[in-house]
Amino acid sequence: MHLIHIADTHLGLAAFNRLDPESGMNLREKQVYDNFLTAIDEIILQKPDLLVHAGDLFDVVKPKTRAYTTVLEALDRLQAAGIPFIVIAGNHSMVKTRYTTSPYEVLTYHSSKITAAYKFRYEKVEIGDTVFHLIPNMLRPEDYRTAFDQIELAPSGYHNVLVTHGLATAIKDKRLATVAEHELDSTILSDKFDYIALGHYHRQCQITDNAWYSGSTEYLTYGEIADTKGGLLVDPGRHEVCHLDLPHTPMIDLGTVKCEGVHPGDITGEIISRIVERSIPPYSMAQVTLDGLSREHGKGIDMKSLAAVREQLLDLKIRVKGVDAESPVPLQQDVRAVDYLQEFSSFAAKQQQLTARQKEYIGKCGYEVLQTVMEQHREGGE
Repeated sequence: MHLIHIADTHLGLAAFNRLDPESGMNLREKQVYDNFLTAIDEIILQKPDLLVHAGDLFDVVKPKTRAYTTVLEALDRLQAAGIPFIVIAGNHSMVKTRYTTSPYEVLTYHSSKITAAYKFRYEKVEIGDTVFHLIPNMLRPEDYRTAFDQIELAPSGYHNVLVTHGLATAIKDKRLATVAEHELDSTILSDKFDYIALGHYHRQCQITDNAWYSGSTEYLTYGEIADTKGGLLVDPGRHEVCHLDLPHTPMIDLGTVKCEGVHPGDITGEIISRIVERSIPPYSMAQVTLDGLSREHGKGIDMKSLAAVREQLLDLKIRVKGVDAESPVPLQQDVRAVDYLQEFSSFAAKQQQLTARQKEYIGKCGYEVLQTVMEQHREGGE
């Protein structure tokens, strides 16, 4: 059995204030769709026995029409190649009640060999010599244990693969602070499985001997700029796992520009030269950090001079680190790329006039309210 493990494709994600001139669609959103279909073609060339998607296929609970049609096109291509598809619901595209129609229900009407686990319960499917145990994103953290306890491992001669979505306790300090993010009890990541396919954490990494996050297929935030993107080629029987490159929009770190004692014009020129010399592919994302930018620089860098090179990019994030600052902050930021939960938590923690108890109370209540609003927003789709 040879399988390919991917996750966190977030179809429907839109970011930055740039439109595709032909379709009028948000350009980042179109990139994600196009790259996904090209990735499916690359996966088909690998001739796997099946494709496993460990959650967050869609970016929202009510996907856009283009997100649906993109997945249906992918299912057509997989069907033509004779490759079954297994997918579980992740927290981004999991409905919040048992009485709401899941976006995955639409996909199950496709005539391809698709298994979709999205009904807040444990499910399993046997394909070839392997039994796949599927635990989608659940309503409550404790529901994972209930689902896990229902698993009966396949007998000798079969391989057992667990597919689930959540944050492993081994990396709980890496919380994404997203809606319905649940921690996975370490005992769930049992060595009794030949392989555990994880989704939710966007960095490709190994958690235990047999448990891996494939990571997201795309760079979704600048916090992921150093991460490896793609999928995983897996042979559960031989316990072999290796990286698979898949198409994605590049996100490039242009490094740090030392600004102390440097003329603003030279700082601007340095940014331009780094973009030009790197031969960055058109409509990529790039980030540069300005270290030591102070009041002596006046208004700072010349945005008009940067306009030509910025036009070549999807986005250029400029971070500024002041002389006495502990960490850099964005000079400009797209509001759709803000991590609101993290921003609120940081804001509450910095309020000096509040007691520790007040901070804890405000942080907890405010976090819950904000999370509820975000869930309602996701339910609203477009």
